[in-house]
Amino acid sequence: MAQRSVPTTRVLGIPLIFVLLCGCGSLDLPTPAFAQSLIPDDVKHDTIGRVIKQGQSVHLDVELALVNVTVTDPYNRLITGLEPDNFRIFEDNVEQEVVNFSSEDVPISIGVILDHSGSMANKLGKAKQAAFQFFKTANPQDEFFLVGFNDYAELLSPFTESVEDLQSDMLYTSAKGSTALLDAIYLGLRQMRGARNAKRALLIISDGGDNHSRYSDKDIKRLVREADTQLYSIGIFDPFEYRSRTPEELNGPSLLNEMTELTGGRAFTVENLNDLPDIAAKIGSELRNQYILGYRPSNKAHDARWRKIKIKLRTPKGLPPLTAYAKTGYYAPSR
Repeated sequence: MAQRSVPTTRVLGIPLIFVLLCGCGSLDLPTPAFAQSLIPDDVKHDTIGRVIKQGQSVHLDVELALVNVTVTDPYNRLITGLEPDNFRIFEDNVEQEVVNFSSEDVPISIGVILDHSGSMANKLGKAKQAAFQFFKTANPQDEFFLVGFNDYAELLSPFTESVEDLQSDMLYTSAKGSTALLDAIYLGLRQMRGARNAKRALLIISDGGDNHSRYSDKDIKRLVREADTQLYSIGIFDPFEYRSRTPEELNGPSLLNEMTELTGGRAFTVENLNDLPDIAAKIGSELRNQYILGYRPSNKAHDARWRKIKIKLRTPKGLPPLTAYAKTGYYAPSR
């Protein structure tokens, strides 16, 4: 009997089938191996595979790269109502044709990464209020999980649609210990592999840099580039002169900026704790008002290499200069 070809669609940068590698409980981290790798930095070397049964063949009909784009004006206000002609997309400096365009609100899989280290003692209450406000922006089809971290990262709540359950789990967190921020992001990205929605985001709420993780910032940046999950952060930072003098904590704000920028998300800094809920609501609104651009890459090579993405805008007449936020690239398929 002839083998039957199974048509599928490969969406570049958005894996369609995932293996859930992490369950409830604390994070048992393997020894980081990224720094030992001899594979070039622009080659993806940690991919999630799809199980193919014996005798089954797979045919790739379409390769489509999808990019979430946020547009703001000079006052940092969201701009909605733009049309496909207002966008130009470039891959490795070669302009691509936008073949799919959407600005509809779609279901999202979201992980909240909550810092409850000792330095959060006088900030944790406001941080929880910010998370509660963020949950209020949820749609019925959304799903959430919660990761908490201090000396280590821990999955406090697996994926659920119940915001009430998340809020209950969050109430029992108390501030103590060190700050394993990078390990928490690792756990969040690993948990996201079990998400059911194509659109995914992590919201990090923290007051400073890492001082207790086993993973390095280089390790996590590599994972962030591979994950196709937008990262947003709310940084509750002390003034520079009052921060602890470890290099990790001093560089905490720039680390969050770099990681969120890679994914097309954004880093927000809080000076007044009373502003936390409003900023969280703003991030929720931003996730609901993004444009999704789809294009078929002109480079057909399956070389697993990093391809840079750049979005440029044709600003409609009558509007001030606009800014577009999008992920900076994706890994090409390996085969």
